[in-house]
Formats: sequence, C-alpha cells, structure tokens
Amino acid sequence: MKISFENRVAIVTGAGNGLGRAHAMELARRGAKVVVNDLGGARDGEGASLSAAQMVADEINKDGGEAIANGANVTKMDEVQAMVDEAMSRWGRVDILVNNAGILRDKTFIKMDLSDFEMVMDVHLMGSVNCTKAVWPIMKEAGYGRIAMTTSSSGLYGNFGQSNYGAAKLGLVGFMNTLCLEGAKYDIRVNALAPVAATRMTEDLMPEQVLSVLTPESVAAGLVFLVSENGPNRTILAAGAGGYAKAMIVETNGIYLDDADQSAENIAKNWDNIIDPAGAEEYTTGSSQSIKFLGKAAAAKGIDLSR
Repeated sequence: MKISFENRVAIVTGAGNGLGRAHAMELARRGAKVVVNDLGGARDGEGASLSAAQMVADEINKDGGEAIANGANVTKMDEVQAMVDEAMSRWGRVDILVNNAGILRDKTFIKMDLSDFEMVMDVHLMGSVNCTKAVWPIMKEAGYGRIAMTTSSSGLYGNFGQSNYGAAKLGLVGFMNTLCLEGAKYDIRVNALAPVAATRMTEDLMPEQVLSVLTPESVAAGLVFLVSENGPNRTILAAGAGGYAKAMIVETNGIYLDDADQSAENIAKNWDNIIDPAGAEEYTTGSSQSIKFLGKAAAAKGIDLSR
C-alpha cells in the first residue's frame, strides 16, 4: 500500500539542508503540506538566515506541492509557538512534527566550554521539547499525531569528542519513551530516527567515497514510514546507506541476592551472571524493572504479591 500524506500538515525543523531538506521534500512529494523550518545558521549554530528554508519551500511549491518557509529558532518558545500558529492559521491542523534541527560543537569534554555543552543540549533536546510542547495540544484535540525525534549512534553508543551531542541525543530517547505512554490514547505516536548520512554535519568526518553512499534520501525513506498513519510507536529506527535496523535498550535477567549477601563483593563474584544477555528483555515502562526485582525477591522470600 502506497504511503500518502494527502490532507496532512507537517512541520520539519532544520529543513534547509541535508536530512531535514530530504524529509521535507519527500513528505511534500507524498502530498503533505510542509512548514520548512530552518534558522539558517552555521553548523555550530551561529548566525541566522531564512534563505535556506525559503529555497526548499520554493522548490516544493515549484514542483506542485505546498510549503511555507519559517525561520523560528527552536530554542525560543515564543518563536516556535508563532510557527505553529502560522501553520494552524494557514491550514488548520498539524499532523506531523519532525524534530530534526541540530548543531555540532565537538571537543573532548575536558576542553569543552560549558556554554558549548549547554548550547548543543538546548538546540537538540530543548528545541525538540519546545516544538513538541507547541503541537501536543493540537494533536491531542485531533486524536492524531506523529512525532519523530532525531537521535544518534553517538547518543546510543558514544562517540569521541561528542559528550554534549551524545547526552542530548540519548535524552531524546528518554523523552520519546514517556511521550509514547502519555500520547497512546490520543493516537499520538512518537518514534526516533538514528541516521547516518552525508550532510554538512558529517562532511568532514568521513572520506568522500564513504559519504557518496550515505544519501539523505535513504534516511528520509525511514523517516516517512515512522510518521505514516500505520507507522510504529516507541521505535528507534537506525538508517543509513540503505540499511535499516531497530535499536533497543534491553535489560538482562540478572540475579537476586538475599539480604545477608547484598555486598559489593558478591556483586563482583556474580558479575558474569548479572551481565549474561540470555533472556534479556526490552521494557516499555520503568515499572517493569521494579516488577522484575520485586518478583525475584518475593520468590526468594516466599512472599505472595497477589494479596
């Protein structure tokens, strides 16, 4: 079945270049009306210009789609709210939000100014929070919404010199996990994309022959599925160079130690059993961990938790 976004309205942040541009173009090609948001700053977040967003919006309109350019700074809630208000005034709805805006200020942690840490956190994490906060009541009222966060392998697994970026990107996964629970009854689905693509964010990080296969369009295909009507919920989709995979946070089955045995020494003694991946599970609520540990304790102590 062909995925279509006819009569849907999408906001894509950071859409003036790279992945955001590819996301906006593909959503528009499939019928969505698109707010092309981009501050128009440099890779480190300095400066501002509407020209990049306007060029993408103009291209969409020229190709027969419908788009408007917007230069809101996602770190400023008043500008974000004005952007959402403009979309509502023009089209009367917001169905899709793609939180893609981001910057890089890479340095080893010991050399990094805290201002650079805070700025990266502000753009990636709080920028996504601001945009989501502005559209959430609209989606709740409509009983429909699709939101995509942009996480990263740097957040999921770590990357040298990107403590700020990694912290922000994994923070978005935690944000997603809770929003999925709160939005479920309103059919608001929230997912995360972990992309690798040739963009100005990565242009000097990889060899040219590697970048040539990391097309933004291959990542956009994954994004389009995530925000589609029949897309998943609470999924981290890794995408790059035509490869697609689900990333998961799992917890091992672990062990139980009786009261008298709960010591650091016994944890060390049982370490191999604690980290044994056999039977590891992906939990969908924080309480699942508590239930597991309480269940182990109750079984060991002969306590009936059903009473």
